[in-house]
Amino acid sequence: MKKISTELKIQGKSEQTVRNYVYYNLDFLKFVGKQPNQVTTDDIKSYLAFRLTDKGNDPATVALARSALRFFYDEVLKRKITVDIKTPKKQRKLPEVLTKQEIRDLIENTDNLRDKLLIELMYSSGLRVAECVGLKKKDLNLGDKTGLIRKGKGGKDRFFILSDKVIVDLEEYLPSIEGTKDGFLFPGRKGAITIRYAQKALHRAAAKAGIKKKVYCHLLRHAFATHLLEAGTDIRLIQELLAHSNLQTTQFYTKVSTKQLKQVRSPLDVL
Repeated sequence: MKKISTELKIQGKSEQTVRNYVYYNLDFLKFVGKQPNQVTTDDIKSYLAFRLTDKGNDPATVALARSALRFFYDEVLKRKITVDIKTPKKQRKLPEVLTKQEIRDLIENTDNLRDKLLIELMYSSGLRVAECVGLKKKDLNLGDKTGLIRKGKGGKDRFFILSDKVIVDLEEYLPSIEGTKDGFLFPGRKGAITIRYAQKALHRAAAKAGIKKKVYCHLLRHAFATHLLEAGTDIRLIQELLAHSNLQTTQFYTKVSTKQLKQVRSPLDVL
């Protein structure tokens, strides 16, 4: 497990990836009851089948387990025993995107200015929740209406846009955190606030607003992309703002948006 952790860290992978890969490799060895040098391709297939059928894991989870095992046995140990193992394709379900009115309702039903800014930034800038809670004051340039994400997903830096409304709220909020340790925009007891705090703040706002949809932080990022697309923003610019390395990932939002779909007249109506 130490080898897995070391190799992943050298490659610049996130702590979450390290934890996931270590977990699935440990879980697999408990399942087969063997040493790594005794493991066979059939052992790995049995484990993945167990997770898919007995444990009821979805295809995305099983694919993650396969990637973890492939990394260790094929890349670290050079055994090449997972090459021919295939798992079901990931099922990407279309999210129930929040409307503009629902976004307004969320913002208006926050408990305080900090929670309001959290939701505003995730929506107006398309930030992931981890990126948002990790922001520091020095990452913001109010004059240029931009901010900088340092070492985001994949270890990449990228700029993001700042809304005029967010800047107004930031100017009111920033004096309240003057002199706080580490310079975090959202300081907590130890460093920055947690992702869990941000999730709870969003859930509270959704409950107070009476929104019946399942609301989670990443849904704000989905809304950011979908609303930009519906406003006519070029999809390649949206790709850049979301930091997607592949345009196909961004094109997913053309399926989420129903604006153009609603403009199509059914042939039954013109008979």
